[in-house]
Amino acid sequence: MSDENPADTPQEPQTSGVDLARVALRAAKEQARARGAAAQEKRQARRGGGLRSGARADGRDPLPLGSAINRLITERGWETPAAVGGVMGRWPQIVGEDLANHCVPLRYDEDPDERVLTVQCDSTAWATQLRLLAPRLVARLNEDLGHGTVRLIKVLGPGGPRKGYGPLRAPGSVGPGDTYG
Repeated sequence: MSDENPADTPQEPQTSGVDLARVALRAAKEQARARGAAAQEKRQARRGGGLRSGARADGRDPLPLGSAINRLITERGWETPAAVGGVMGRWPQIVGEDLANHCVPLRYDEDPDERVLTVQCDSTAWATQLRLLAPRLVARLNEDLGHGTVRLIKVLGPGGPRKGYGPLRAPGSVGPGDTYG
């Protein structure tokens, strides 16, 4: 059907005996290497797994407590929660004694979309004061913890007594007054 000349079609290269010998030698070397590695592992297993105590430090040596905790924090990815926990411990130094006496950090939401520090105050006046200081406080916290660690401070007012507390209540009352909530 076609008028092609067999000399015009590309020919597949012929593998010579030398090429076949090279391929066979390479395969034999890989098999020998695998057998040697397996035999070496068996010898080490018989001698105790190859783990020997020596003069140099290795991964089995005891660590100081601080180093062990830092390694654990890094391996588990707890850097941000640990840093925020440190801020909660240093709350009076960060916000000042007056504000720290009336406002307490409750929790930190580390979700990347949120990153909210929730703070509860013991009166509505202190809650208002903290809301006014919140932008400066977010900037200060991000200086200590790294940019973008805290995006928002959610300020909660004082929690009132439990609803339904006491035997006598006026019908239709909703709470203890305007200083709560």
